[in-house]
Amino acid sequence: MFTLLTPQVLTIQGNYKPMSRIATRFAQLKSQQRKALVSYVMAGDPQPQVTVPLLHQMVAAGVDVVELGMPFSDPMADGPVIALAGERALRGGTNTLDVLSMVQQFRQQDTETPIVLMGYLNPVEVIGYESFVKQAHASGVDGLILVDLPPEEAQDFDAILKQYDMDQVFLLAPTSTEERIRYVAEHARGFIYYVSLKGVTGAASLDTAEAAARIEKIKSMTDLPVGVGFGIRDAATAKAMGSVADAVIVGTAFVKNFESLAPEQAVSLAVNKVKELRAALDELV
Repeated sequence: MFTLLTPQVLTIQGNYKPMSRIATRFAQLKSQQRKALVSYVMAGDPQPQVTVPLLHQMVAAGVDVVELGMPFSDPMADGPVIALAGERALRGGTNTLDVLSMVQQFRQQDTETPIVLMGYLNPVEVIGYESFVKQAHASGVDGLILVDLPPEEAQDFDAILKQYDMDQVFLLAPTSTEERIRYVAEHARGFIYYVSLKGVTGAASLDTAEAAARIEKIKSMTDLPVGVGFGIRDAATAKAMGSVADAVIVGTAFVKNFESLAPEQAVSLAVNKVKELRAALDELV
């Protein structure tokens, strides 16, 4: 067993401010020289009642940070597996505010595991930036990734997130310019999400050497942890990316089984996959 550090505090202009759940979790892992396992789950896939018990089981099996997808009807950055998961969730009746209710329910048992919502700008705009962030904060959300909100256009939204002590996590890709990397390094909070493949989620090929070089470049500009996602599906790819990043982010490998199997079977396979990935990452200690 690994011991957890107590949440730390930062002194800001004479006031004590607790570290965020995300910062605390990464600090704990760093002190243990361990890598973070970040799991992506589509909220409400295939039915709303599946999600919260699944999250608890995945955390118990070794997930450090939860990324919870908000289903959306036009998911342009998602590969087919995640896009279909969103369709199933929408068919099952899950909307954006239902996702916040799931987080609130999760928080009744778990007040420590960070939760980052991942989705698209449109549903947030429909609810209203301030209203959405206020409700997300009250539910226990720690951060947000809006994949179609460019960092350079995110200032208004970020100002509201800061009011509620929530982190805005930005994506960087192999195609990101030096200017974009520098901007994200200066403005991101929580962690930086490096997309290790060109294209959509769940694509096949993984270039560890290129990712390592890009991550080194990002880390030369920021102290924030860098997580790698897209293309990590088994122990070997998790270990390869875990050796060069602070976190590995896995989604498709968890989500794909809900396409063809009964929810109970898919949940069992997802939990076993977490154990496989956790064991692989802990071999890097």
